[in-house]
Amino acid sequence: MVNTENTYNPDLIKAVSYWDVFRKTGLVFLFFLISLIAQAQSLSDIQNLRVDDLSDAQLEQLLKRAEANGLTVNQLEALARERGMPAVEAAKLRQRINELQMTVTPQNGEVPVGSGRSVNGLDGRDMFDSIRRSDPYYDLTPTQKKIFGYKLFHNRELDFSPSLNLPTPQSYVIGADDQLLIDVYGASQQSFDLNVSPEGRVFLPNIGPIQVGGSTIEAATARIKSSLGRIYSGLNGSNPNTFLQVRLGNIRSIKVTMVGELTKPGTYTVPSFATVFNGLYAAGGPNENGAFRNIQVYRDNRLVATVDIYEFLSKGEQGSNITLQDNDVIIVPPVQARVEVIGPVRREGLFEVKPGEHLDDLYIYTGGFASLAYTDRVTIRRIDENQRKILDVSSDQFDSFSLEDGDEILIGEALDRFSNRVQITGAVNRPGEYSFDDGKLTVKGLLEKAQGVKPEAFTNRATLYRTSTDLTLGAETLDLKGILEGTADDIVLKNEDLLFIPSRYDIQEEYYVKISGEINSPGSYPFASQMTVGDLILRSGGLLESATNSSIEIARRVRNAAPGKMAEIKTISIDPNLQLTAEEKNLPLEPFDHVFIRRSPGFEREQIVSLQGEVVYPGEFAISTANERISDVIKRAGGLTNFAYPKGATLIRRTVYFKGPTEKELKEETLKEVQENLNPEKNRSINEAEGLLYERVSTKLSKAEQERMLKEQEKERNLLFESSSPRDTLFQDSTLNEVRISEQDLVGIDLEKIMANPGSKEDLFLMEGDIIQIPKELQTVRMVGEVLLPTTSRYDKKNSLKNYISKAGGFSEEARKSKTYVVYANGDAKRTHNFLGFHFYPELEPGAEIVVPKKPRRNRLNAAGWIGLASSLATLGILVDRLLQ
Repeated sequence: MVNTENTYNPDLIKAVSYWDVFRKTGLVFLFFLISLIAQAQSLSDIQNLRVDDLSDAQLEQLLKRAEANGLTVNQLEALARERGMPAVEAAKLRQRINELQMTVTPQNGEVPVGSGRSVNGLDGRDMFDSIRRSDPYYDLTPTQKKIFGYKLFHNRELDFSPSLNLPTPQSYVIGADDQLLIDVYGASQQSFDLNVSPEGRVFLPNIGPIQVGGSTIEAATARIKSSLGRIYSGLNGSNPNTFLQVRLGNIRSIKVTMVGELTKPGTYTVPSFATVFNGLYAAGGPNENGAFRNIQVYRDNRLVATVDIYEFLSKGEQGSNITLQDNDVIIVPPVQARVEVIGPVRREGLFEVKPGEHLDDLYIYTGGFASLAYTDRVTIRRIDENQRKILDVSSDQFDSFSLEDGDEILIGEALDRFSNRVQITGAVNRPGEYSFDDGKLTVKGLLEKAQGVKPEAFTNRATLYRTSTDLTLGAETLDLKGILEGTADDIVLKNEDLLFIPSRYDIQEEYYVKISGEINSPGSYPFASQMTVGDLILRSGGLLESATNSSIEIARRVRNAAPGKMAEIKTISIDPNLQLTAEEKNLPLEPFDHVFIRRSPGFEREQIVSLQGEVVYPGEFAISTANERISDVIKRAGGLTNFAYPKGATLIRRTVYFKGPTEKELKEETLKEVQENLNPEKNRSINEAEGLLYERVSTKLSKAEQERMLKEQEKERNLLFESSSPRDTLFQDSTLNEVRISEQDLVGIDLEKIMANPGSKEDLFLMEGDIIQIPKELQTVRMVGEVLLPTTSRYDKKNSLKNYISKAGGFSEEARKSKTYVVYANGDAKRTHNFLGFHFYPELEPGAEIVVPKKPRRNRLNAAGWIGLASSLATLGILVDRLLQ
């Protein structure tokens, strides 16, 4: 690993204190860091931000600062605009924030920035952690990401640390603090572990010091071998029996100085195996203004290497990536010329160019043109003599056109047009695009390529749509049947011709028949030729028990009918066992026929009423006759019990509250019924014709469903708008609305009179769903509304309404005494009568409820209102006085 004296880790900067930063990097770097963070976080100076210069990390800090101030994204943008941020920068800020939010969670809606909500399973405070983990260049600004080569030294997944587990290179230059491991083996065995002294020497026992500093491993091995040969004679000679090996043990560290346009310039301590790339990685690589193609390495005041990072990135060449030595100086000068490539190339961005390089050289680094690129010509935007100008460079000039600093190379896209295309669509077996074979393809030949027309194709005519030279659309009608049979002239196709062959089903309404009445599955079914009424009855599940097989009515559409006639009515009888008769066979159904199955005259479905409470046999009863009354069903229930309270009896009856569907909704419902009855998963197997019909109907219903959803969304938006605007109090009265749409009503009856005079006008006819409730004798009276203590009191016929009000504490201050009314147990109500200032309250009965309403709220006149009223009266008085004069 690279060991540096000056390290900067973006992930660690949050854990260290500013004092540590100051101690390690110095005052200048600390000032730069603080100003950078302040730029990202400050809200008071937000108008001066340049969004393109903010990295995702800095934008995150800005959002967290907004969160700390309780601002949402919209409020942050509004604050920036109020403080003078240009509209273009504000739009960029919104776009960058949206991109970050979409990266974290693809949700719509405005939420407070960093509101602490769980986002994709993450705590709100760490909502950006997923971006940090997925994007190795999270800390880079958009401009930095565009510079080719900049990411090389900022990729967290890339490590330039030199490998120390390599065989000792023979060209390695030995220096002070290196450890040499010397092994003697063969006829003699000996090992030496020697450290190189600051003077560059190693000390061999019994031999003395040997100068190895500044020598390569190969040269040092020869010197050591020569010195040891005086002790081990087997090392020398033409046929030695003793051998020598010199290896490096612990290698030394060296110091290199990194200066110039670097992210973190300084002096670094690196292993002696380190190369130029190792040093650049330790220093964070060149910054935005640094050169990537002219990095200079100085040793002993001499230029020993010039490194071009682009050669490594594009060709993998590392010939200039030399091994560093102690006190080397690496200088990254400012970039001299940088151009931007925009358009369909494999790699867009900012590229550094050397003097004398041309467009062809630049395309090596961009990866070449993309498939959509227009390669015949490119456009160059150049700054010349303090103004901009445009240069057109053709493809034959790419190898000679020299680039200059600031050039913008704009690469166009190929035209979205075809030079030899014809299309065929509609009722053919293989619709699509085809080549027109250099003007030799005809309509008949195109149909052969499309493998012919489908059986349902409408061949009486087809339409050939043609594109003229001025891109206007023309249409030519074809006799397709004649062309196929050879009786009409074939047409030679041109570029961009489109042949449309309609289907018969596309130009006609879907055929169906409908059946309703006494049938198991009423509804709409697909029409089939020669279908009879019996076939439709079988398809719809057969007749109900209540159905009659005679007097079946068929309603048929009429065409060109006399004025006033709306339908043709036919009547038919069928065999009770559904055997085919001559009458049925001679009257087949036609499209859109509506078959009505009537109810048998002698069949009646039972209608149920319910008796609850104090009768001998409570429960449900079937209405026996059309004129059966309340008294009749009570007699059938055994009469009233001894505990019954007839005056409290009530009748609950159903209401009619129905809004019919529109014609369009009826048509959609009909198609849904056809689809449901064609669904192969729920019904019998269907043939090919029914399968095609099922697909067509499903497509139409899907389209209708999409339209319905759009209308519902629009309706919801309108409701949202209406809910925020004032509305009529009539619509705001939920109680009144509930009464309007109530499915049941309470009908007041006098059961005493009914039982005393059966068949009288009080004795109502019964209807299906009626519920008659007969309570036990009631012994209480209830007081509700504007009384001091709403309560229930024991009934005493001696007490009047005022006595009961007194038992409830009396009227409240808001009570409207003159409107007090009584609701009796059977549902009837009586109001208070007023005459000459006297209140005549209604009489009470057991089970009654006294209701005291509240006074209506009145708006009192304020001071301004009184002044206005006085002014109006004074004006009126003056007017009257003048009129009297």
